[in-house]
Amino acid sequence: MTATETFADQLKNATWNDHEEAERTAYLDALMGGRVSREGYADMVAQHYYAYVALEAAGRALADDPVASPFVSRELERVPSLEVDLEELYGTNWRDEITPSKPTLTYVARINQIADWPGGFIAHHYTRYLGDLSGGQVIRKLVERAYNFETSAGVAFYLFPDIPDLKEFKVDYRNRLNSLNLDEVQAKRVIAETALAYQLNTEVLVEIGKRLPEYLVA
Repeated sequence: MTATETFADQLKNATWNDHEEAERTAYLDALMGGRVSREGYADMVAQHYYAYVALEAAGRALADDPVASPFVSRELERVPSLEVDLEELYGTNWRDEITPSKPTLTYVARINQIADWPGGFIAHHYTRYLGDLSGGQVIRKLVERAYNFETSAGVAFYLFPDIPDLKEFKVDYRNRLNSLNLDEVQAKRVIAETALAYQLNTEVLVEIGKRLPEYLVA
């Protein structure tokens, strides 16, 4: 890290290629192009659900931890919104309709494995929520247009009604990252875990992409 490079900058720069790889999956490319059926979109929402259940459980367990607690924000929690979306997409019996894929199970297992390590929790937290506040907002607009949801149900996952200014929140989030008192070894470990988190998420999307032949619409 240079004298002028903050930890937030270092984290972003060191994992940018991993982030880009996740965005280049065939599934996301098709989704962003409006070529994925409602069923195909629902599959992604379902896989997200399992990851956020694990991540938010880890957050609750670390709520009193001095390192992790600044990142445990109620207004970021996605599980309630995902449940709204899943009911819209699958019906009231949605819990019986969804199944985690093998990559999702691997992803969840890793989140559970690092749940008692504040730095690991922050790595996975950063990967998911900062993405939701950024690129996720682009996906929301495309999805709203593609599936014509009558209410916010279907895209509730991308809505943050308790955060009035997403840009300001992201600035504050990066300030929290920069306030972490990490030595060089600890910083490298968090960066490595962040890269792994991106990789695990990419593998989930690749798995969904294997079903693109049945999910693509004309």
